[in-house]
This record gives sequence, structure tokens and C-alpha cells, in this order.
Amino acid sequence: MSDEDITLTAGDAEVTVRPGNGGRVSGLRVGGVELLRQGDRFGCFPMVPWCGRTRDGRFRNGTTVHQLPLNAPPHAIHGTARDAAWRTARKSADEAVLTYDLVEPWPYPGRVTQQFTLGEDALTLTMAVETYDSSFPAQLGWHPWFNRSLGGADAQDVRLDFTAAWQEERGDDHLPTGKRVDPRPGPWDDCFGMPDGVDVTLTWPGQLELKVTSREEWVVVYDEQSEAVCVEPQTGPPNGLNTHPRLVTPLEPLEATTTWTWRRL
Repeated sequence: MSDEDITLTAGDAEVTVRPGNGGRVSGLRVGGVELLRQGDRFGCFPMVPWCGRTRDGRFRNGTTVHQLPLNAPPHAIHGTARDAAWRTARKSADEAVLTYDLVEPWPYPGRVTQQFTLGEDALTLTMAVETYDSSFPAQLGWHPWFNRSLGGADAQDVRLDFTAAWQEERGDDHLPTGKRVDPRPGPWDDCFGMPDGVDVTLTWPGQLELKVTSREEWVVVYDEQSEAVCVEPQTGPPNGLNTHPRLVTPLEPLEATTTWTWRRL
């Protein structure tokens, strides 16, 4: 099937998926109101086969050290799939499945599958990395850009609410130092630990409440830009290819799911 844009609908919710632009969700509209920041780099893109920054673009698999392109010097950031064209495996009115085959500069063959399922009050995103060849460490996650304001005469900026067990101390290089600290007040470009699963609430007062949940225990929160805030569930912290590697093997893929649930206020 082609990589043309896909529109999913359920009730008054509408989602646009762009296989040809990194397999991203480019729009989520509820009652005609757009929740995601617009633009080719924004929306919500998949982070795979790693999330956030990988220190100096290097990671180890056994005794082999690999070098990735430094697309956020001096580090490599957010994986390779967000810059690639995905293929549509199937689609219906409220569901789509995309695939992407890992290629250079990622050094191992594998396939990534994304599933998007839209309900009247929820969007569920599922991603899996599998291999039929060499085993390798990987991460996956999602990087949504939620609009800080939904517009309107009396619109207020979004409020973020969450309770984390810890915050990864961030070094001057924007990477975790390896030390866990008590959560600190924002603004943030930081990774938090939620061992019972990611659970973050975004509230646009008087308009909408949206919950981001996942069974994963890691979430990066980024709210240092004026236009949008990011709540990023992922399978490990930044630099996790080196510090918390999750091994993808021919017998065991890496899989994760996040659900966004909303209600009108």
C-alpha cells in the first residue's frame, strides 16, 4: 500500500497519520480543536530504535561498539525512523498499521510496526521492534507535541499534573548522570520514573483534560518552548542503549503501548 496520509475518525475525534513523514501522527482533533502542534517536525513522532540522546552517538552490543550520526551534536537523538518513510500495512475507518524496516545508519536489520487505534475518547498507539537475525539493544517511545493553548477568547495554557517516584538527575550534557533525585519543579527537559506506569494529566482549563498513560515506567517531560509541551512515554531513559539496554532477539521483540484518553471540561 502507498504512504499517502491516512485519516481516522471516531465520534467527533479525527486523527491524521503521515506514513511518508516519519510515520507520525500529524494531527489529533477533538470537536474540531487541534491538540497537536502543527508542522513537519511536530505532531507526534515515533522514537525508535532509541529514545532521546545517546551519548556521543555510541552504543555497545557485546564487544562491538557502534557509531551513530551525531544529529544533535555531540549526541545522536530520537532514533532514525522519524526521518523515514513508512509503509501502510492496513487501514480502516478507525485503525491503521504501519511498518518500517531498519536500515543504515542503524547497524542491525529489523522491522518496526506501529498500530494506531482511535476511539471516541481515546487514541491507543502500539509499537514493536522485531528481528529475525542478530540480537541488538533498542528503545522505543513517542514524542508528542501538545499545543500549550487550544485557542479561544478565554483560553488558558495547559497544566501538567503527575507524581513521579524519582527524577533522573540531568547533567550539563542533558543526559542522566545515573543519580536519581526527588522530582524538582519545572520547566523541564527531564526524565522521570514511574514504576507503576506512566500517568500524566494535561488540563486545558475549561476546555479539555487528556491523560497520557503507559505500562512503561519512563517518561520525558519537555515544556521549555512557548508553543507546546511534550510528554514522552518510553522504554528507558535517555542514553538507555548504554545504561538500560532492552535486547531485541528473534524470540523476543520489544513492544510498548501508550493511550491518550480525553474528556471535555
